[in-house]
Amino acid sequence: MSPTVVLVVAASIFLWGVVSARLERADLTAPIVFMAVGAVLAGSGVVEGPTAPETVKPLVEVTLVWVLFSDAARLRVQDLRADVGMCVRLLAVGLPLTVLAGWGLAAWLFPSLGVWLALLVAAALAPTDAALGVPVVTNPVVPSRVRRLITVESGLNDGIATPVVLLAVAGAASAEALPDSTGVGTAAVELLIGAVVGVVVGAGGGWLLRRARRAHWASEEFTGIAVLALALLSYVTSTSLQGNGFVAAFLGGLAFAATAGQRGPAELLFLEQASGLVSLLVWLAFGAIAVPIVVDNPDATTLLYAVLSLTLVRMVPVALASLGARLDRGTVLFIGWFGPRGLASLVFALLALEELGPDAHEAVSVIAVTVFLSVLAHGVSAGPLAARYGRRHRVADAGAPQGSPPPDLPLRGLPRRA
Repeated sequence: MSPTVVLVVAASIFLWGVVSARLERADLTAPIVFMAVGAVLAGSGVVEGPTAPETVKPLVEVTLVWVLFSDAARLRVQDLRADVGMCVRLLAVGLPLTVLAGWGLAAWLFPSLGVWLALLVAAALAPTDAALGVPVVTNPVVPSRVRRLITVESGLNDGIATPVVLLAVAGAASAEALPDSTGVGTAAVELLIGAVVGVVVGAGGGWLLRRARRAHWASEEFTGIAVLALALLSYVTSTSLQGNGFVAAFLGGLAFAATAGQRGPAELLFLEQASGLVSLLVWLAFGAIAVPIVVDNPDATTLLYAVLSLTLVRMVPVALASLGARLDRGTVLFIGWFGPRGLASLVFALLALEELGPDAHEAVSVIAVTVFLSVLAHGVSAGPLAARYGRRHRVADAGAPQGSPPPDLPLRGLPRRA
């Protein structure tokens, strides 16, 4: 990496920290700003955008590991008790239906993708990112139950979608007879190994930290760094045993939350800050690598898929999953609309580009356009629609049992704001 690139990146991060709140009031979020910076770097020739996925592979992998671990560890069992039925509906019914609908639509609109790349597009765009709709999940006028549902769904669906994405990448590599392709069967075994390793490392690490705190062996100033290392440990241990490190990171986070005790959430702060920093770099890399691909391949069909993915492909499965849940139509539409596609989707796209090379360009272009539209549409509409929905439902929520408060929103490079 040249000194010029380091200078621009460092200056961009510092300036974002200086003026982030003011830019957000103008609906300029971190993803928009850093995608633009990356696109400018690629357009000016300072970095070689589409040919650079190999150079950002370690960054992308570390980012996904930390995001999966922190998202899973942030959601404790008590966060799910109040609305476990609806959470299960969204994750066990809504998410699979979203993947199937997106898969069928991609296969129909882009027959050149084939079965596996169409599945890659659908699975990569299924996870939501509540951090891109901050006013929705932090505005107290929005009923607490709705904020909790959106946050819990966002925290878990990227980990659930990860095995599907990885199987799709393995299937596409095998179909194209690419070197070092593992095949679907081998990928399934790797997922199983990763699951076992993640549970053992996460549960063991959480239990050990809790016992160390009780015995006054652990310094409170260092436990956050220990959790950050634990997330990496789950990944590296799994990969060294020929398992899938990303599944290990996600299940490791769930296991950590179950055994770490009451101090567990506080110990995630340093991990979330670190993942917030690297997420800014991933948005910048995404702007440098994927935006030129989109610009070089403008396509009305891609735009159509993106619009349908953000609307019908997301909202119809949410509506079907909500049948019998006693949610009014406005709430179902509100939850269905606020399914922003964000960090997980673009990380999946960059991983696919690194693994598949030019064969993934069309799929990455579809994902990139969808994420870009989501960043704009959800970023602009979050504040006004949250306020409007909250005013209409404030009376109904006033007498309802509150249960546990909405889980804290992971930083992801975005400021927490009320």
